[in-house]
Amino acid sequence: MRNVDVVIVGASLSAAAAAKRLIDAGLETIVLERKELPRHKICSGILSPRGHRFLLENFGPLPREALHEPTSCQGVTFHFPSMVSMSMDFFGGATPHLHRKYSDQWAIQRSGAEIHDQTAFVDLQDNGDHVIVRTRKNGEPTEYRARYVIGADGPSSLVTRAIYPQYPKSIPWFFVGQKFHDIVECPLDPQYFHFWFHPGLGHYTWSHARDGRQIVGVGFKRGDNFAQKHHSVVKYLAAKHDVTLQPATDDEGCGENFGPSLVNRYVFGKGNVLITGQAAGFLNMIGEGMSCALHSGAISGEAVVEARLRNRPVQEMYRKMIASEVRRTSDQWNPLKIAFDRPHEADFPAALMALGWRDRAKVLRDMWRFVVLYKEFNWGRHIVSSALQRPLLGGYSMRRWL
Repeated sequence: MRNVDVVIVGASLSAAAAAKRLIDAGLETIVLERKELPRHKICSGILSPRGHRFLLENFGPLPREALHEPTSCQGVTFHFPSMVSMSMDFFGGATPHLHRKYSDQWAIQRSGAEIHDQTAFVDLQDNGDHVIVRTRKNGEPTEYRARYVIGADGPSSLVTRAIYPQYPKSIPWFFVGQKFHDIVECPLDPQYFHFWFHPGLGHYTWSHARDGRQIVGVGFKRGDNFAQKHHSVVKYLAAKHDVTLQPATDDEGCGENFGPSLVNRYVFGKGNVLITGQAAGFLNMIGEGMSCALHSGAISGEAVVEARLRNRPVQEMYRKMIASEVRRTSDQWNPLKIAFDRPHEADFPAALMALGWRDRAKVLRDMWRFVVLYKEFNWGRHIVSSALQRPLLGGYSMRRWL
């Protein structure tokens, strides 16, 4: 059995950020990854300016192999059923288009942590002064003994399931799938990430250029038919945007936990086990989770360091420190912040006000109809409650966190 200070599950960007903080503090840290690195990662790869700054400040300039073509993204374009479109540049300029297969490995290696790939997490046992982590390495059972464990293994986190077996049943789940098409004709600007506020297309619909092909992606509640949803989007793009594509050459998809950031239902772990990144529920409004994964991951590492220095429970430290990232992420979904502030990294209010009053009315009407799509999940009262808490508390209540 290997004895270490910290075991991190999942070789993700949040894991790299946590590992960097721990290694810098002199803590022996092992990162477990069930696949062989470099491994494929389902992701658009569109990084926000804040995430880009984090990578530069903590890991240095990205190598070319860690980028797709086009290598950068200038901003986002919102499209509405009324055929109004709004293009918004990111504050601070274009940002990298990450190739997650190589960018994740690069960041993990730059963190300085010891990497054990082809090692699958099985379960854990928190014994108070240490945690036993059970894994399988090439099919053989192995164990680690750690003072702390950080779950950075994505939305379908096995670490979360190990400590909260009922949690996956307590939130709605969505399927997000994308297909890759050779392009015949595509007027959509390849320098932008395109998103449709269209309830008839799905809960999350997007398209952007990658490596000479066009991605067409759609998100919907679990149980719906991916092929049918995707076909509807392709037909819509052809009819409304003159996009002509070859049949898809390949596709990929995964389950996603869209709700926690929207309704302040994060899961941060218990005892000596911390949950971070998208496993904890962090997700920005346009579906970009990398920037909040990096920052929340770093905070989880800092919480472990502070807990040791101050001889305090790590959960106490983590929940105090993570409140800043909760504010930043949940603000992006807060209707009051959207209406009266600028919580995003592109200027939606300015783009809206640049429209004529008729188009502004159309956009607001279309956005409302899109929001109603989520009515079945009974999130309304939680959204309103969280929105009102923000000015009163200066943040969001911790009572809904696990």
